[in-house]
Amino acid sequence: MSADFTNIAILGGGLLGGSLAMALMPRHPGVRLWARRPETVCAAMEAGIPAATGDLATAVANADLLVLAVPVGSMAALVGQAIEAGLPAGCLVTDVGSVKLAPHQTIPPLLDGRGMDFIGSHPMAGSEQTGIGAASAGLFRNAACLLTNDERVARDRAGALERFWQGVGCRTAWMGAADHDQLVARISHLPHIIAAAAARVCLANPDEGRYGGGGLRDTTRVASGDAGMWAEILTENREALLEPLRQTIADLDGLLHHLENHDLQAVCGWLLEAKQRRDPLRANC
Repeated sequence: MSADFTNIAILGGGLLGGSLAMALMPRHPGVRLWARRPETVCAAMEAGIPAATGDLATAVANADLLVLAVPVGSMAALVGQAIEAGLPAGCLVTDVGSVKLAPHQTIPPLLDGRGMDFIGSHPMAGSEQTGIGAASAGLFRNAACLLTNDERVARDRAGALERFWQGVGCRTAWMGAADHDQLVARISHLPHIIAAAAARVCLANPDEGRYGGGGLRDTTRVASGDAGMWAEILTENREALLEPLRQTIADLDGLLHHLENHDLQAVCGWLLEAKQRRDPLRANC
């Protein structure tokens, strides 16, 4: 695990923040995890994170890396509070948010002139489960972590952050914030919409779900994610989502046309193209 950072503060005691603290514990036993709610702090301590705290000043004292593990809409305000609580000059700030344009627009201005930098991070790890109770030290193992450096922070600092994520098991890649948001709209946010749509239609009568098999469970699994969190993600990335969503509607409309016309060959072609695009994913997982 990277030794570039010695005082790491994680703000947010949910699934990602708690899992990151657990992953860091073997090499950084003093990693500090801040949570707003006292019950979350207690749960984190019971889960083996002794430096969990509800005091922001304690969490950020002497920090050389600050990880924001709160909803994107809350990040800028929390950074402001962390600065007021004593976040030291020279600290590198990163996050785990699912969108990147918004934090790059709101966080760097708060750090300007303070000797602090922001580089975006998005570990593509998670679960339909939420909260510190679902946290796991192995959550980031072999997960992709997408890094964004639109402010062109110095290479040595960017390299240190990349090594940090590789140290908890991530595969890293760099891209611009706009490219990131376009990518995750297609490979993460749209799949959640499709899973939710399937749950809404397929389980219009929830009692019928007991007759379903693995296909129904697999296809709709992520629809069990926190609705409030996902509403925020989809709304924050709405501009990047609109075109893939339109493409999905048009594609389904094409299938509807094939079925209305009893066109077996066209239906088979539609399914075959989907299979050919999906099959390589199994080899890469």
